[in-house]
Order: sequence, then structure tokens, then C-alpha cells
Amino acid sequence: MSSQVDHPAPTDARHPGGLKQPDLKTRQLRAHSVVAVWVGLALVAAGAQQTLPVARWLAVHLFLLGAATTAVMVWSEHFAVALLHARRPDERRSDARLAAVNLAVLGVLIGVWLDRPVLTGAGCVLLVAALAAHLVVLVRMGRGALGGRLARVVGFYRAAAAALIVGAVLGGLIATGHAGPRYYAGLRLAHIHVTLLGWIGLPVLGTLFMLWPTVLGVRMTERTTRVARWVLALTGGGLLTAVVALVAGRRWPAVAGVMAYAVGTVLMTTLLARTIRRRRPVSAAAAWMLGAAAGWLCAGVAADAGVLAVRPLTEAGEDFTLLVPVVIVGFVAQVLIGALTYLLPIVLTGGPRERAALRAVLELGWPARFVALNGGVALLALPLPDPVGTAGLLLAAGAGAAFLALLVRVLVRRGGGAGESPSSRRPVLLGTAGGTVLIVLAVLVANSGGGTDHPADASRAGGNGAAVTRTVDVTLAGMRIRPGRIDVTAGTELRLKVTNKDAQRHDLKVEGGPATPLLSPGQSRTLDLGPVTETRTAWCTLPGHRAAGMTMDIVVRNSTDDMAGMHDGPTAVTDDSNPDLSAGFSPGWKPRDAALAPALAGTVHRIELHAVRRTIEVAPGVRQQMWTFGGTAPGPVLHGRVGDVFEVTLVNDDPAMGHGIDFHAGSLSPDRAMRTIAPGQRLVYRFRAERAGAWLYHCSTAPMLQHMGNGMYGAVVIDPPGLPKVDHEYVLVSSELYLGTPGSAAQVAKMRQGAPDAWVFNGVAAQYAKAPLRAKAGQRARFWVVAAGPGDGIAFHIVGTVFDTVYEEGAYLVEPGRPGGSQVLGLALAQGGFVETTFPAAGHYSFIDHDMRHAEAGAMGMVEVSK
Repeated sequence: MSSQVDHPAPTDARHPGGLKQPDLKTRQLRAHSVVAVWVGLALVAAGAQQTLPVARWLAVHLFLLGAATTAVMVWSEHFAVALLHARRPDERRSDARLAAVNLAVLGVLIGVWLDRPVLTGAGCVLLVAALAAHLVVLVRMGRGALGGRLARVVGFYRAAAAALIVGAVLGGLIATGHAGPRYYAGLRLAHIHVTLLGWIGLPVLGTLFMLWPTVLGVRMTERTTRVARWVLALTGGGLLTAVVALVAGRRWPAVAGVMAYAVGTVLMTTLLARTIRRRRPVSAAAAWMLGAAAGWLCAGVAADAGVLAVRPLTEAGEDFTLLVPVVIVGFVAQVLIGALTYLLPIVLTGGPRERAALRAVLELGWPARFVALNGGVALLALPLPDPVGTAGLLLAAGAGAAFLALLVRVLVRRGGGAGESPSSRRPVLLGTAGGTVLIVLAVLVANSGGGTDHPADASRAGGNGAAVTRTVDVTLAGMRIRPGRIDVTAGTELRLKVTNKDAQRHDLKVEGGPATPLLSPGQSRTLDLGPVTETRTAWCTLPGHRAAGMTMDIVVRNSTDDMAGMHDGPTAVTDDSNPDLSAGFSPGWKPRDAALAPALAGTVHRIELHAVRRTIEVAPGVRQQMWTFGGTAPGPVLHGRVGDVFEVTLVNDDPAMGHGIDFHAGSLSPDRAMRTIAPGQRLVYRFRAERAGAWLYHCSTAPMLQHMGNGMYGAVVIDPPGLPKVDHEYVLVSSELYLGTPGSAAQVAKMRQGAPDAWVFNGVAAQYAKAPLRAKAGQRARFWVVAAGPGDGIAFHIVGTVFDTVYEEGAYLVEPGRPGGSQVLGLALAQGGFVETTFPAAGHYSFIDHDMRHAEAGAMGMVEVSK
């Protein structure tokens, strides 16, 4: 049985509308000219990592979404006609679909480049529509067609089209920011898999069943049809499983899906290996490149399964990103070069001599290019230092540029004659050399250093010796840039020391200024912005990251701005926002003891509270002046029993403003007890605790939003009668943290907008994450919680436990011995209660405000349970 595919014959048939259709050669020439343009742009972007926005993303998508998609569209339709023995579809509509795809790709690329989510989204919608039309054509083509022995291969093309539709939807969600930080990692992994293994991988696998024996000039084995069916089921089904699992955040089903895909590739590779015979192939260059590409695919899929098996999905993205160049260059680029080397002479020429001459041009110097390409991929794949990786990149880029020059030459001279004289080859050689030199220069420039070495930055840094120089540590982690805002005086020489503390790579681009390269986890780079005279924005340029919140404002202000506000308090120690919760606390810092002290002895408790200002470390490395009761924010916890009398003497030691106090635990006329007292005055506040519960107290002086927002609040705990003893009893007062000068216009604006810089337990962000509470397995613990606000309540939750006791606002909602349980203690503003649980085993039990905005911004802690 012959392995030769019956390629559709050129036709001069007229379109039903009466217009003469372009011949096949002309259409192929146009299509592959577009492919060549996309490849050329991809090479330019690859060599301009420091000078183009999102250059790496552009390089990958110019090649995959531009070049590879155009090629797959053209060849899948071409081979579907040949394999099904079907009529060629309407060529004008095919051209329209191809034009729509390229227009859509252009919209997506420009939209991401210019950060225009609407344009990006429109491009994705057009891409999905064009691919859906392509899929419909492939399906309709099979109806009534005669079909051939390899008709089943068309199933690979249909599955691939469906895969890119899914990939376009996922990519659109990511690039436009609709994925959000919570689902970003899973959607990104799913997008990469469905695009690489689906849209690119599936049609290549299907085509190899036919193309491989054709290139070798041998007959297909009898098992080819049956094996193709198995391979499609394994790869298509495995990919579907993997993508669904990745979107759902399920790691092991994703591993199983990728493993099924790997089994399919091994099955196909085994079949192809059996067709190798000791005879000269029709195109040795194409055969070697297709074989090597299949090998890289098997290696890449196996490595992918390994990465997913050993790394959490949130971290696997970075490792898979490192595999992407290997898959793109080793598999995709090589199979594209091999296929074009064999197919273009068939499609673009009319006779054996002309075909042989054209193929000779495309195979010019192929052994050297083959070694350079695969050697470069091997160097990129191995964990070698940067100079070696750069050498690998140069080798691979050089091989790609050389083929691109040959491809352009062939397309330009198509139909120009059968042979190539030595003189006619000279431009090809010159073009190849020129392209290689350009790529080498571009890569060398790209790797020559970061923003601090930029000449323009250097000149700015030294341009004004009188300017104040300020260096700010900036961290990239958790889809956030910290600090989120930097306030500087006009003319300040600003340097940003940018450190990536995330598990995936990020960069930082300053509006109208320098940018870091992509930083791997742990890498740092300093950006010198020179004298800053106007407000600017900075962001991570990776698609979707800016929309997901990775932005930072550099705000230029006048010195008089600090004087704004209702109160003339001292300047805050720090003006940073969005504290870096991954940083460490200052030496000597101690967490607030969360343990509830025993109830006061006796029935009458006399306490003296001083209203006083204190500077406190309110987040890792962030010190802030607070208005306090007793020198702490929150103030001290008052613990008693029902019927106890509390006689609190408030002393106003604040020299600048009046204060008062309001205890929710007692009933009394507020007229005198809650009055504001001037600096230096004293007030006796007496109340009887008639009811049990967890109660709030706070400053009663207007504006209470500012007094409470700056720390003047606390808790009163009154035990319910008969409350059983437990092993540990803790008090957690939740509140918001507003950084900046207390009472300043900027701080008050954040309070009124409900935009705190952090959410905290007991006044300090993430303190119990750094200094966990402790317990032993099997011990019982009670957590008293009070929601102090001033703007948000709390959904208190302990990961890994179930509450068997819930006491909220004076009543038991859940009690021991009953089948019901509780997961959250939900408290509105100024409410309080407690929950109890028993830790089942040793481990680390996080407690959080289950509003994830609050938890990720500081309302989190840990109970470390030992055996």
C-alpha cells in the first residue's frame, strides 16, 4: 500500500459567484508568506527582551498564535481534503477564515502589548468565531466524502480546533484579568496545556501518521489506522482530563491526563520507528527533524507529568514555563521546519526537477542547522548557568533564522526556475548570515544588563547632586506589588530594589521609565528612576497580572500635603501602604499575647486606662503611630463574670485632643459616662456586667471612625455561667489597619472609602503567622472573637477543624454532644462570641478571616499543634 498522500490538485474552477478562484500555489504562497512574517516578528521579539513590553509573551504568541496557527489552519484543511477525498471548500471563505484568524491574533497581541483589555477580548472573541467556523468546515467535509485509509486522522484536526477554542477562552480570561488571582495559576496551566498539546500537538501527531512514511518513501504499516484511533483516544481524552482538572485545581487527575497523553505519544513513536528502513529518504532533512521533534514531544510531556506530580499547581506554572522553550523550539519549531522542507516543494512546484531544486534550497546546510537547533534546545533544557543557556539560545535562534532566510528566498523566487546557480545562492547565504548576526546582536543586547545600567537612567541619577535619594524595597508576591503606593516629594531621586518573592516569575515596568527583566523566584534588580517629578504607575507586564492587581502607584506630593488632616498629630513613621507580610518583624519585636488571662478576682474591678499615643510595629517592618488605651491597640482585655462591677478610670494623657470611652458590656446613661474629656482630665466610668458575652469598647469621641481606625478599641469578656474549663483560651480582636499620618486627609480618605492597608488580629498584621499560637494534639481550645471594625465584620475560621461549640452574641448556636457543627463564626461589626474545637492531630492549623481579601492582607495566623 502506498504511503503517498493525494494532495488536492490545483484548480481553476470558478466560484459559484462567477469569480475565478486563485490557484492553489498562489494561496499557499500567500499563506506561507504570512507564516514567515510571524516567525520573523517572533525572532525580533525574542531578541528584544528589554526593549519591548511583554517581549517574551510576544515572542511565544507571535510564533504559536501567529505562525503556527496560520500553518495549522492551512495544512489541516489541505490534508483533510486529501485524506477524506473530499471537495475543496470554498476558497474565498477559507481565505476569509484565515484572514479573520490573523486579524484576531493581531488584535490579541496589540491588546496585550498596549494593555487594552477590550481589544484583547475582542480579538479572542473573533478568534473563537473563526476557529468555530474552521471546525464546522472540517466536520462537514467528512459528510458524504469518499474517505481514505487515513480518514480518521482528520479527527486530530477537529480535536485541535476545539482545543484552540478552549485555549482562546482561557487565554482571554487571563489576559483581560477576569481570571482573578485566585484562579490564575490553574487557568494559566490549563491554557498552556490545551494550546501546546491540543492545538499544536494533536494535528502534528495526526499528520505524522501520513507524513512520516511519505518523507521516508516507504509504505505505511497495516496497523496505522488502528493505532491512530488509539492515539487519538489517549491524547485527546488525556488532554481533556488534564485541562478540566487544572481548571478545577485538581493535581492528580491532571497528572493522570498528561500520562495518558504521554502513552499516546509513545505508542505513535513506536509505530513510526517500525517504518524506518535502510534506504535514502525522500528528504533526509525533513526526516531527521520530524524524528527529533517527536522525541522532544515525548520528553516534554514526560517532564510535564513529572512536574505536575511533584509540585503544587501554584508552583508548577513556573517549572512548566521553563519547559515551554523546549517544547516550542524542540518540538513545534522543528516539526514546522521539517514539514515545510518537505511539503513546500510539492505544493509550490509542478515537476520533479523543479521540486528537487526547490528542496535543495530548503535543505541547504541542514546538518549544521539540525545540530545547532537540537544542541541549543539541549543546552536550554539542562540546568546549566546562564552563559550556557544563552549559548543554547543563540544556537537555536541562529538555526531558526537560517531557515527563515531560506524560506523567504524560496517564497520570493517561487516559479523563478528549476535550478539554483552558485550566484543565486549568494543572497541566500548573505541573508542567512545577516539574520543570524541580527539575532546574535539582539540576544547579546537583551542579556547585557537590566535597568540600572540603562544609559538614560544613569544620566538621570547623576544629573542633580542636590536631590534627595531614596531607595525603596519592592517585593513581588501573591499577585501583588508591595508597597502598593510610594509617596515621594517632587524631585526625589528614586530607586526601586525589586525582589521577586513569588513562586512564579514577574517583572516590574514603570510608566514611561525602565523595567526589570523577568525575575525568577528570589532574583532582585534595582531600577533607577532618577528625579521623580510626576505621579506614575508601575505594574507587572505579564498578561493578566496588571488586571489582577499587580500595580503600584508612585505619588509625587508637596511637603504641605503632610499637614492636611483634622488633627495635628506627628508624622507617621512610615508612609508605606500594603505592607509586605512576607517580611520579618524588627529585632526585639514580640507578638501580643493572645491568651485570655483568668477572670479578675472579686466582684468589683478597678482599672485605670490612659489614653496615650504610641508608635507600634503594626505589620512586619512597618511602624505606625497609634492612638491607644493603655499603650496598646487594641487596649487591654477586661475579663470578668456576670454581675461583676467594673470601675474604669480614664486618664487622657494625649496632649493634643480629647477622648472618651464606651463599654458595650454595660447599660447606663451615656450622657456623662461617655463624654469627651480634655487632655489631662480624668473620668470614672462604672458599669455592671449583667450579661455574658464578648463585648467591644471604644473611644466615644467624634469622629469615632478615626479614633477607632487608629487603635482606640478593646474587648470585655464576661464568662457565661457554668463555662467549662478548656486547655487553652485565646482572645482575638479583629480590625482594619490604615497606614499613614493619623488623622491626615489621605488616611481619612482610605477610611471613608473602606480601603484599609491590612486587616489584623489584635492590632498587628500576620503576627500569629510569624509567632504561632501553640497547643497539643487532643487539647481543647476556646477562641473569643470580637469584630472591632471600624468598617468590616469577620468570618472566623480555623483550617482543618470543625467547631462543636459556637456562642454568638449571648447564646449558644452549637453545643457539644449534638450532631451539628460549625465552620465559621460570623460576626457583624461590634459583635462578639467564641468557638471551641479540639485539635485532632499534630500539624499547622491556620486561622483566618474567611473573607480572602482580609486573610491575604493580614487577617491570618497559625495554631501550631504538637504531639
